[in-house]
Amino acid sequence: MTTTAPSRATPASSRSLQDFFDLDTLYTAEERMIRDSVREFVRGEILPHVGEWWQEGVFPADLPRRFGEMGMLGVTLPERFGGAGASYTAYGLLNREIEYGDSGMRSFVSVQSSLVMYPIHAYGSDAMQETWLPRLATGEAIGCFALTEPDAGSDPGAMRTRCRRVGSDWLITGVKRWITSGSRSDIAIVWARDEADAVVRGFLVETDRDGFAAVDIKTKASMRASVTSELYLDEVAVPDANRLAVEGLRGPLSCLNQARYGIAWGVLGAGFACLEEAAAYVEDRPVFGVPLASKQLVQASLADMWADLTKGSLLAFHLGRLKEAGKDTPARVSMAKRDNVRAALAAARAARDLLGGNGITTEYGAIRHMLNLETVATYEGTDTVHTLVLGREITGHNAF
Repeated sequence: MTTTAPSRATPASSRSLQDFFDLDTLYTAEERMIRDSVREFVRGEILPHVGEWWQEGVFPADLPRRFGEMGMLGVTLPERFGGAGASYTAYGLLNREIEYGDSGMRSFVSVQSSLVMYPIHAYGSDAMQETWLPRLATGEAIGCFALTEPDAGSDPGAMRTRCRRVGSDWLITGVKRWITSGSRSDIAIVWARDEADAVVRGFLVETDRDGFAAVDIKTKASMRASVTSELYLDEVAVPDANRLAVEGLRGPLSCLNQARYGIAWGVLGAGFACLEEAAAYVEDRPVFGVPLASKQLVQASLADMWADLTKGSLLAFHLGRLKEAGKDTPARVSMAKRDNVRAALAAARAARDLLGGNGITTEYGAIRHMLNLETVATYEGTDTVHTLVLGREITGHNAF
């Protein structure tokens, strides 16, 4: 009896790696169109340059306008404000395609859309919306979200920034840290505690007001193709018309829920970028006379990456449909943000390992994605915070 070696199977294409369970058939034509246009832009305009931008610590000044021209900012908002009135699934797909390029690029879009445009639309006056939303949608104006402080990250209730009413104005004093786009912004959504009644209030603060200053944080080993700043507010006066119509932590937390939703989708892009890079690399890399891809441990690593990212894709898709039906509870968003970041970070670490020494250079994407994702695992709620949110959902006990 003779035996023959099994023939080599045809490797999966990039598209099938990203959509092994055929979710593409469940997206609307508009959702696919938005995804495909952003994919073309990212792969043609971002990927060829982002390694160099990251290494040099640069976020090109022309990118906001280019994002605006592509319709990538505030895509879910009504057309009258410059949005596309698109679905939250379309917004998720948009985030995934941008983060395939770099988490810093997605962070800009996420902050502009979910943390600046969303609160203005949800809680701002008609005048605020009409003045700022169209300019933010085109990238003519840039905004930032000022909640986190040097001593108040996971515990926003401990914020020290204060506001007090003086006649028809509010005076705001405090320090905010880890603020994306801070030094580039024309406006800041600032959260402060009222000295009179301790209520947390939100304000739209134009950054050219007296007493406002921003200083960039230059020592980052992550998110280097993104602007991150510390903000200083010294008795900054804003009129009461700039106050958002929301009180308490419900305001900023509702914004964070929007951003966390986008992250749950976005990180899948980074994860799949690492998987595809690693799969291509091990096929071309010879070891002991055969491709590295033919080794069992290598295939096991790729299989684990693929399975976790595929499960994350199914989770993100269903969360999107739940969100469109008004059923996106904070705990559901926490699970998606936590577990999809875990899957993407594990994929980036595994890809970096499979690339060997080449994996530590920015000529490849794995190390850049890996370091970026360390930040994504921390901001918009740390892994630990989201774990405790889920624990509270199970037990009813608050363990914070």
